[in-house]
Order: sequence, then structure tokens, then C-alpha cells
Amino acid sequence: MKHSPPDPSLLSLNTATVREKWNLEQMIEGCARRGIRGISPWRDKLEALGAKEAAARFRGAGLTVTGLCRGGMFPAADRKGRAAAIADNLRAIDDAATIEARCLVLVVGGLPPGSKDLAGAREMVRDGIGEVLDHARSAGVALAIEPLHPMYAADRACVNTLAQALDLCDELDRGASGALGVAVDVYHVWWDPALERQIERAGEKRILAFHICDWLVPTTDLLLDRGMMGDGVIDLPLIRSWVEAAGYRGFHEVEIMSARNWWRKDPDEVLATCKERHQRFC
Repeated sequence: MKHSPPDPSLLSLNTATVREKWNLEQMIEGCARRGIRGISPWRDKLEALGAKEAAARFRGAGLTVTGLCRGGMFPAADRKGRAAAIADNLRAIDDAATIEARCLVLVVGGLPPGSKDLAGAREMVRDGIGEVLDHARSAGVALAIEPLHPMYAADRACVNTLAQALDLCDELDRGASGALGVAVDVYHVWWDPALERQIERAGEKRILAFHICDWLVPTTDLLLDRGMMGDGVIDLPLIRSWVEAAGYRGFHEVEIMSARNWWRKDPDEVLATCKERHQRFC
């Protein structure tokens, strides 16, 4: 089935895509120069500039902050570690509110060091999100649980399917208030045979972010070898059609971590390629 090209004004830059050569000021300037209307900063770059200063610069450049990466990492080996994770997430929520981010993306965390208790880690994730949700509501910040590919279950995220993420949403936010939802990152969910059904289940109230890139064959590094749209095997137009059918009308956020390829290129060239590939392959 042939799909129409996406609205070019919906392209957003996740700053991981150009993180190695640009600071946040350069990223903002690059987006403005290339006519990219959305941006999603990572917290290390935001901290270097300062949230208040970044907020002013985002507004000055006419940028919509499509997300803040990232909160989460809730599981820990002891009570002190879990409390530290909660405190860190509360700070992230405050920063997300300052920069008026559409959501705070949660990479929920994997097994604590030395643990093999996957069910226990998932309970800590549920409890951790539950502890910070009221603060997020009061701050006007939506939390977006991002399920990660199962290869990350041990170290980065023990929530690995959209169904698992939505189960957490239904348990913790029964009324679908908009305070808790999901980030649909094609790199992590494209393989899931239940994906279309779960995107439909999520609907417009739960889909808070849509991240795009491609899955390379072969992939030489499971973390740092994401592909530019069109270079891999993901049917991006098909997945976009599913999120749009579910009611999502937000930005398409390019998030490419590519140590051996795109991170080595001129970031301005990378942004130009993102714009062109968004139109051709998404």
C-alpha cells in the first residue's frame, strides 16, 4: 500500500542524533537554520546550558519541545538506590516543566546489579512511576513509558512491549487522564506481531511520542548502530499509518545513535539528510 509523505512540519530532532559534535545551543541553531520545528533534548545537554536558559532559547527559535530524555531507571538493589532514582525523576519532571516539554520519556531500567528477579524489577518500575505520577500531574508534565527491545531487558528497560507499557498505564492512570502514556519508538517495537493492535489500544490519549530511525541488517552494535530512515528494514510508512489511525497528530522525532556513521558526519549534513529521508521513507 502506498502512503502519502508525512507533513514536513512534524519533523523533530532528538538531540541524540547529533550529540557528539554539537552542544544544545548549536542544536537549537541548527534546527532553526534547517526549518526543523521540534526538538527533544537529553538531560546532560540540558544541564550544561541550564533549563531556564534553554527554555528561552527554544521559545526564541520557535521550537516545540517534543520530549525530554530521559527519566526512569527505577530498579535498584536497595531502598537508598530506589529513593535516589525517585529524586532524580522528580528533578527531571521539574526540568521538563521548565522547558514545556510535551512529555518526559521514561526508560524504566533493568535488573539491579546481581539480580535475576525480572518480575521484581518490573514491580519496582510500577512502584516508581506510581511515586512520581502525582508530582508530574501537578507540574503539568506527561510521562511517556518507552518500551525497549527485549535485548535491553537486563540493563536498560524491563518493559519491552507496548502491551506491557499500556498495562502499566491502565493500572496507574485508569482514567487515561493524559498524565501517563507511551513513547512508540520504531527501533524497539517494529518486530512485535501485536504492534498494530497495541497502537490501536493506546489511542490518541496514550501515544505521547513517536520516534523514528531504522534497523540495519546487519546491526554491528545493538545500542549505537541505528540506521537513518530508509537504510534498514522497518516499514516506517506502515507504522506511521497505524499511529495516525489511532489519533496521533504529534511530531515524528528522529533519534539515531550511530557511533560509526552518523555521529562522525557534519551535523548540518545529518539534519539535511533527516529532512530528506523523512519525506522519502516515512
